[in-house]
Amino acid sequence: MKIAIVSGKAEGPTKLNAFDNALYNAGIGDANLIKVSSMLEKNTEVVELPNIKAGKMVNCVLSHASSDKKDDIIFATVAVAIGDNLGCVVEKSGKNEDLDYVKSNVIAMVKYMMKIRNEKINVMIVEDLHHKVENIGSVISSVVYIDE
Repeated sequence: MKIAIVSGKAEGPTKLNAFDNALYNAGIGDANLIKVSSMLEKNTEVVELPNIKAGKMVNCVLSHASSDKKDDIIFATVAVAIGDNLGCVVEKSGKNEDLDYVKSNVIAMVKYMMKIRNEKINVMIVEDLHHKVENIGSVISSVVYIDE
């Protein structure tokens, strides 16, 4: 299994447009995204996001936040842990929270998921992005499942 970890942020004239712009900024704006739960196969490889054909159906774990309140700090975070037999993904999003706490929280959640599965973590990656809203903003972080 191959995955890419991406993030993007943007403003737009509406929340929907800001969200679409953030997806486009992350490189996944032309795909049809299918949200999946948080499990990875053993030997999952993290790769760069390839070009995705417009309209392609793409599985992903997606974290996103939008706001139309000026000066809100919005964030979207994903954490990936990969072991010998499987991997886990967690996501968290919101606004105006302590960003260091958010990061430590997703790390704790993904460590717990691996612990209850008796899986040692070989690789851990955290992708966190935040954005200070100017007018209407959106931010996304995603784990994109790549066809092999």
